[in-house]
Amino acid sequence: MNAHYACNSPAHALSRRQFLAGTVAGGASALGFKDMLAPAMADEIRRQDKRVLVIFLAGGVSQLETWDPKPGTNTGGPFQAIPTSVPGTHICELLPHTARLAHKLAIVRSINTAEDEHGRGAYIMHTGRRQSPAERFPHLGSVCAKLLGAEDNPLPGYIHVAPRGESGFNRNDAAFLGPRYASVTLGDGQPPANLIRPPTLTELADAERNDLRDRINSRFAQARRSADTEAYTNSFSQAQQVMARRNLFDLSQEPMSFRDRYGNHEFGRHMLLARRLLEAGVNFVKVTHSNYDTHHENFDFHIEQLGEFDRTFATMLDDLEQRGLLEKTLVVVMSEFGRTPTINRNYGRDHWSRAWSVAMAGCGVRGGACIGRTNDNGTEVTDRQVNGGHLFHTYFRALGLNPLRHHHHEGRPIPMADPAATAINEVLA
Repeated sequence: MNAHYACNSPAHALSRRQFLAGTVAGGASALGFKDMLAPAMADEIRRQDKRVLVIFLAGGVSQLETWDPKPGTNTGGPFQAIPTSVPGTHICELLPHTARLAHKLAIVRSINTAEDEHGRGAYIMHTGRRQSPAERFPHLGSVCAKLLGAEDNPLPGYIHVAPRGESGFNRNDAAFLGPRYASVTLGDGQPPANLIRPPTLTELADAERNDLRDRINSRFAQARRSADTEAYTNSFSQAQQVMARRNLFDLSQEPMSFRDRYGNHEFGRHMLLARRLLEAGVNFVKVTHSNYDTHHENFDFHIEQLGEFDRTFATMLDDLEQRGLLEKTLVVVMSEFGRTPTINRNYGRDHWSRAWSVAMAGCGVRGGACIGRTNDNGTEVTDRQVNGGHLFHTYFRALGLNPLRHHHHEGRPIPMADPAATAINEVLA
């Protein structure tokens, strides 16, 4: 559903034309980073070929209309709770297909991130930290691209499949890890602009100009090698490698039956592309489904939005399992926050970060777990309160990474995850 953000939150996207400029500007940090895993351990993690799929329900999905319904209360709204494949666990009736797969999910109902602004809330959920003027932390996707990806992987380690209108390379995602591990955004699931060689340029001419560029770069690097030149050269190399795999973006290669199962809508196409990318070896894929910022007509919007999400999400889980990918793919469904238990005069719910939910499945996750509790009308957490830091410890542990290890940037040790938090052990298999 093509809704507009009711609070007019700005979009933060870079055009593909800014790719090289952003790469060079962020390059100085790349050479100051040391691997936070011992070489033998890092090699073992990479051999395990683990991946991550994040489904980001942008705008703030309502926990009351998804994972933590409160039917029959003054805050519950019109929808009922339905039983799931896990005895005693109920979710909203808007998720019937997901309900039959609840035994594969771990639901955390007790999140309090204490941040009701879109940008800052999204930052917490992507980095596990609150924003600070002293340091910018890398996204989970960038860390996973660094630690899980093979050095010779021809595809970017962090790909964001985004709604139409967003595209480009966002070096800020990687922070001090360097631009090699930043996200590449595919607007409407389309490959980056100018990825395909124009018909007026022959394959031979293209090869010759790339050979010339390589020779000039090598000569320049002999005397002036720097993080900037490394990043600049890497951006061209990565673009060439992606061009060689451009068939990945062609969904017509999938049987019509598969396309129909995922759904004949934007989110369905994007999730099918995400499965193709994961299967091809991309270590971290994020799919954004928008827009859940339902200050107006919350219930009608969730009927439509979750009508797309529910069947497509269940199809993805089934598909990953049938292909042997689910056990090595951590799947996370998140937003920047939830929605208020109170219903406003426009039949909407506003921003609410004090008591909301996230769901996980796959790699390292104990299916059927339901952690934490909110009170009867969902206004506060009453059991097992956690925040973004706890979630990040949990993600890293599920992937076999040690969240207590450090990044080392310019001689300073920086913990991978917030040292004040710990993992949610009840989630872990």
